[in-house]
Amino acid sequence: MPLWAQGGVEGVPDAVTAVLEESPLLVAVAVVGAIALLFGLWWAVDRFRTPPARRLEQVLRSRDAVAVLMHPNPDPDAMSSALAVGEMAERTGTDATLQYPGQIRHQENRAFQTVLDLDFDRIESVEELAAEDVVLVDHNEPRGFPGAEGIDPIAVVDHHPGDGDGEEFTDVRTDYGACATIFAEYFDSLGWEFVDPEVETDGGEGAGESVPASVATGLLYGIQSDTKQLTKGCTAAEFRAAEYLYDGIDEDTLDRIANPQVDEEVLDVKARAITRREVRNAFAVSDVGEVSNADAIPQAADELTRLEGVTAVVVLGEREGQLHLSGRSRDDRVHMGKALEAAVEDIPMASAGGHARMGGGQVSIEHMEGLGPSEGVPREEFKRRLFDAMTGDV
Repeated sequence: MPLWAQGGVEGVPDAVTAVLEESPLLVAVAVVGAIALLFGLWWAVDRFRTPPARRLEQVLRSRDAVAVLMHPNPDPDAMSSALAVGEMAERTGTDATLQYPGQIRHQENRAFQTVLDLDFDRIESVEELAAEDVVLVDHNEPRGFPGAEGIDPIAVVDHHPGDGDGEEFTDVRTDYGACATIFAEYFDSLGWEFVDPEVETDGGEGAGESVPASVATGLLYGIQSDTKQLTKGCTAAEFRAAEYLYDGIDEDTLDRIANPQVDEEVLDVKARAITRREVRNAFAVSDVGEVSNADAIPQAADELTRLEGVTAVVVLGEREGQLHLSGRSRDDRVHMGKALEAAVEDIPMASAGGHARMGGGQVSIEHMEGLGPSEGVPREEFKRRLFDAMTGDV
């Protein structure tokens, strides 16, 4: 019979005393465990009740400086997302430097940077990061420069598939059409209003809880750019974000960004993509050869999707020893990201992936020709692989 039962209710205190005297270590462990459990429950409830925007603010506020890192060759979605983090950091008293590897060459991207007069810092190695604490936007795994693989970001905000996360904050929504949508939701949840585009403001503390016209315009164009003007890959969140941002945009600025002059080479590459296309059933592959502007390749892929009867396309072009791939699909049978990934799977130093409707990749020409452990893949054989991947045979 247990101790407490031997003496009735009156025996309980004596039983407790006996346990404390006989097993003080066991009792201490139980107390520590209970405290840890209570703390864990408090943390989970607090995390559940605190909106993502507030949690990101807390992370930024705990740092003196951060490097906001965009993916290589950043587009309007990445640039506007970095701009949004910079705005949040300014309100928390944190110094934010907006950085990127690669280049800004696409005429749309250059216009975005120029018209909004954005101050971005280009880096070539990890040593050039402006701060030890890194925030990733529009990608979840650092890439594109020496030392990138050693970065452990403190925060990640993205809408692409991937395994990367932040040490203290992660918000990856793969069902969203644009990363800018997430930041529009942050501002909305924080109750931020808009600065009248006609009114000059210096930002900072004097600006109050408001979104400058440049940031609102940038976020809206980031959403438009990544969703083909709200026609592809959209969710209801994109439309809600666009409605929220509309009151704060500068229409003239938006028009200037959306209608830049087109580089002559881009038109030439588009023409080569059309004339060199190979079509099998409803799929097209086009090798445009050597290019000096790799951004012309995805634009050529966009152009090929306009061809009647073609539902999925891949355009490939060579620049500085790399074969750049860009694919587009409006065919429910073809997940373009997975198709490109399958096509390059056994080629060393090759990478590819993306969404169902859009994908990209890079292949080392030397490795495709046989450098390394593989036997190599001839260019014509590689194009056949791309067709097979789109049909699901790879």
